[in-house]
Amino acid sequence: MALAFVFCALGAGTAAASPVLVMNHDGRVHRANDRALPPASTDPTSVLANASAVAVRPRATLASAEKTVRSELNVLATKRAITGSQRTSYRSAFDSAVTTAKRLSGTRRTELQAVIDTLHDIAASGQLTASRLPALFETLARNRQWWTTGKLMSYGQRVEFSGSQIVWEYYPGQGIQIQVLGTFGKANGYWSAGDRNDLSALLREMLPMAVMRGKALTWEYYFTFDGGVPPWTSAMSQGTAIQALSRASQLLDDPDYLADARRALPLFQQAPPSGVRVPSGSGGAMRYLQYTFAPHEYILNAFLQSLVGLYDYGTIADDQTAMKLFNAGDKQAQRDVMTDDTGAWTLYDNGGLEADLSYQELINGFVANLCTRTRDDVYCDASRRWAGYLRTPPVVTLLTKNVKAGSKANVSFRLSKQSKVGMTIAFAGKTYLSTSATVGYGTHFYTWSVPKTAPRGTYTVTLSATDQAGNFGRSAGTVNVAGKGKPAT
Repeated sequence: MALAFVFCALGAGTAAASPVLVMNHDGRVHRANDRALPPASTDPTSVLANASAVAVRPRATLASAEKTVRSELNVLATKRAITGSQRTSYRSAFDSAVTTAKRLSGTRRTELQAVIDTLHDIAASGQLTASRLPALFETLARNRQWWTTGKLMSYGQRVEFSGSQIVWEYYPGQGIQIQVLGTFGKANGYWSAGDRNDLSALLREMLPMAVMRGKALTWEYYFTFDGGVPPWTSAMSQGTAIQALSRASQLLDDPDYLADARRALPLFQQAPPSGVRVPSGSGGAMRYLQYTFAPHEYILNAFLQSLVGLYDYGTIADDQTAMKLFNAGDKQAQRDVMTDDTGAWTLYDNGGLEADLSYQELINGFVANLCTRTRDDVYCDASRRWAGYLRTPPVVTLLTKNVKAGSKANVSFRLSKQSKVGMTIAFAGKTYLSTSATVGYGTHFYTWSVPKTAPRGTYTVTLSATDQAGNFGRSAGTVNVAGKGKPAT
C-alpha cells in the first residue's frame, strides 16, 4: 500500500533561496534567487563543495580512422536507433557549434570547445548511444548559447535559462553542465511547496535527459570530476531523482512518474562502473557509491541521502525490491554512522578527513531524516549527538611537558575537532612563541625554536581553538625548559 510523506530531503523546501544567473531568450543575463533550489554546498559534485576535485578534462588524441561524432550519428541512423531527420538535426547542431567556437576567442572559445571535445571523446570511445543524444546535445546547445552572449562566470556559478527548469553549473575548462542533483533537489523543493505546475514542467524536461545505463534509467554527468571521466553517475543524484519522481506521482496524481522511478531502481542493483552497488561485508550489507568511477570512495552524506531516496520510493510504491535494497544499505550505513563519528564531528568519507561545516550540517539533516523514517536508535542517537557537535566547543590539550633550551622543540597538543588553534608560550611576562594554524582532529605540534638563553623553569602555554561553527575553547598548561639557560629568578 502506498503511503504519503511530508519529509524534506537535500535542503528541499528550506527558506533560503539559491543565487543563479538566468539567461533570457534575448541573450541578456540577470541575477536571481531560485526559491526551490538547494544550496550548492549540499552537492558533492559541485565545484563550490569540492573545488579541489575538479580538473580540466584531458583531451583525447583521435586518429583519423577512429569514431567521430559525425560517423557515430551515421551508424545510429543506419541501425535505425535514430531517424534520418534526427541525424540531420544533430549533425547541423554539431556543425554550428564547431563553427561558433572558431569565431569565439579566449575563455568563451575554450569553454565551448571543451564541450565539443567531450562529445568527440564519448563518440570515440563508442559510448555515443541514442539515449545519450538528448542530454549531450542539449548541453552543446546551451553552451553555444551561453558562450556566445552570456557573462564570464566565477568558479561554480549556477546557471538557468528562461523558460527552463534545468539547473546548470559552471565547471571551468568544461563549460556549463547539467547539475542533476541540484535539478532534482529543486524538484523536491517544488514538491515541498505543493507547486504542481513547476514540478510537472521540471520533470517533463528532465525525463528526456535520462539514458539507459545497463538496465537502469539514469541521469548522467558529462564532465571530468575527481579523476572520473564522462559519462558517470551517482547514487545520491539517482536516489534523489527516484524520490522526486515518486513524490510527484502522488502530488500530480500521475502513476507514470512512479513507473519512471521503478525503471531507475536497477542502478542500485548494478556493480560499478555501470551501477553503484558494492558489497561491504557479511550479512548482505551494501554500499551505494557517490561516484560510479570511484568504487573505494565511501562518502557518508551521499550514502545516507541515497538511502532516504530508496526508502521514500519503496514506501510510496510499496516496492519490496526497493526496500530490500534499502535494508542492505541500511546495514552498512549504521556501521558507517558509528565508524565515521570522531566523538566531536563526522568524517566526510570513510577513513578520510573531517567534513566541512556545510557537510556537517547536511549530514545532520540526512541522519535526522533516517531517524524520522526508521526510528532506529543508531540514527536517532546520532542525530542528537551530531546536532550537539555544532554547538560544542573544541577541546585542545597540551601534551608536551619538557623541552631543552637551544633546541627545536615540537610542542604537541591533542584536538577534538578541526579548528584554528593558537598557541602562546610565555615566561615572566615575556612571550616566546605565538602562532596559529587550522588543523584537523587528533595530535599535532608547533615547532618552537627555544633560545639558548631562555631561562630554565616552568613556562605557561595557552591554547585556544575555534571550530568551523565558531565555537571557542581554551586551555592552559605548562612546559618545563631545561638546559644551559639561566635559572629562573
